[in-house]
Amino acid sequence: MAVHAEPVKDRAASANRGLGDPPLIDLRAGSSANGGSLVYEGDRLATGFHWHDVHQIEYAVHGVVEVDTIDGSYLLPPHQAAWIPAGCAHQATLHASVRTISVLFDPTLVTDPGDRVRIIAASPLIRELVTYSVRWPIRGAKADPVADDFFRTLGHLVGEALDNEAPLSLPNSDDPVVAAATAYTREHLSSITIGELCDAVGVSERTLRRRFDEHLHMTWRSYLLRARLLRAMAMLAEPNRSVIDVAIDVGFESASAFARSFGRHAGESPSSYRRRVAVS
Repeated sequence: MAVHAEPVKDRAASANRGLGDPPLIDLRAGSSANGGSLVYEGDRLATGFHWHDVHQIEYAVHGVVEVDTIDGSYLLPPHQAAWIPAGCAHQATLHASVRTISVLFDPTLVTDPGDRVRIIAASPLIRELVTYSVRWPIRGAKADPVADDFFRTLGHLVGEALDNEAPLSLPNSDDPVVAAATAYTREHLSSITIGELCDAVGVSERTLRRRFDEHLHMTWRSYLLRARLLRAMAMLAEPNRSVIDVAIDVGFESASAFARSFGRHAGESPSSYRRRVAVS
């Protein structure tokens, strides 16, 4: 049975084309301030596709956030920050027991922001400033010269950090075969084979490999490995998840193979990552 292109990508494409009426979420809520913060803490939250008229940096204090756009899917683990430029249609999934701090910038405060989401490693200085930004909640805030200077400075630091993007995303494609293949791959991480995938999307292995190379500039196996590791990072942030259970759930045959791949990708062991996430 053939599968179709991922609905998430279709909704994002419609949003960016101005179709489907994706809402503008006014995070300033009438505020006249050029910058401010918004804190979220609580249970799982999944937003629909929407956009903002301000730049946003979302910092994960603890828990895991996933962001989807037309260009890709992005994972935001603790101590990382997601840059979401003004006008970018996106949706976010905040997993259970998550706490995030969003900092909002008037577009005049950040130069050369780009037009896509990026995940950046938040330096200790950026983390401290993001945490301090809760002094100025965005909702209902009034213009404040001190706040303007603060958010302008933080905006400059974030602008510099955008050049150091973390490899925590999965690319999307407009090609219908690749879009269907990536969607099917993410839905069957635990046991998928390339033969099963080719049957599902109705193409030969040769065609599938060529399409991945042409449209994503990576092999299907590289895509599969990254998808498994990003899913594992999200699962390890959940309570009561053992490393071996996560390894099996995302398709690794042994804890040792999982640990080797995870270490190469994340720079630390799964157990170390889980402890850090749990105490963040």
